[in-house]
Amino acid sequence: MQRGILWGALALFGVLSAWVVARVGLLALFLNNLNHPAGQQVFADLVIALCLVMAWMWTDARKTGRNVWPWLVATLLLGSFGPLVYLITRKEAP
Repeated sequence: MQRGILWGALALFGVLSAWVVARVGLLALFLNNLNHPAGQQVFADLVIALCLVMAWMWTDARKTGRNVWPWLVATLLLGSFGPLVYLITRKEAP
């Protein structure tokens, strides 16, 4: 995958995330969405997708000799920022 695309996605997502947090606050970011069925569905979809990504990172990190734990923790705490930075810093398997 082109690193430029990943950097662009990271930058755009970072700007969007910073804008939303500045506008509504970190706590409201979650509470507003979880108070509505549509937000609950989107949250469930995000959890499923990030679990699949973490499973892939687990196997990929073992293949490439990386420590997966920082990336799993980053994903749990920061959402999509963890996998994006993992992919940006990823090296091919030896």
